[in-house]
Amino acid sequence: MELTDGVVRLRPLRRRDAAAWERLRRENHHWLSRWEATAPSLEGRRPTFAQYVRDQARAARRGTGYSFGVEVDGELVGHVTVSSVTLGSLRGCAIGYWIGERWAGRGYIPRAVALVTDFCFFELGLHRVEINIRPENAASLRVVEKLGFRDEGLRERYLHIDGAWCDHRTFALTSEEVGDGLVAALAKSLEKG
Repeated sequence: MELTDGVVRLRPLRRRDAAAWERLRRENHHWLSRWEATAPSLEGRRPTFAQYVRDQARAARRGTGYSFGVEVDGELVGHVTVSSVTLGSLRGCAIGYWIGERWAGRGYIPRAVALVTDFCFFELGLHRVEINIRPENAASLRVVEKLGFRDEGLRERYLHIDGAWCDHRTFALTSEEVGDGLVAALAKSLEKG
């Protein structure tokens, strides 16, 4: 499954992306490490790229999560995930994202998050999408502000990040709040300048 708005293209990662992924991660380690979730029980033992791709494909088949490489002009520049997909009475999920430093601030991640949010509401039929951000992550805070996510407050020691339990602010949207979708809303705001 692929999603695009004509500028960014989102697609599932494939094993043949390993070299590009590992180069992007290596070049951006310092840029990303202070924001990245870690698993305290697995410190120092990350899955291989092939294992990660296999796990993400399995989650997509089960409908519990989706993972998209972010491409600009055919180059892998970042990643967006949909995790913790819950049906039943909640019908919600969480979105996470990152982009290489070289491409940050160019509007690619807001476009990618808008595409994924619309996918969650219009394709998966979810009711609630949330994004959790460390309070000091100014770049990510700009993404949710641009897209109109509502600030729901602070979650203390919410996620394990770079070796410590860190506070996060939660931002959310429900299907009633998105009208024709975030892609359309973002396009309109970009037209206005």
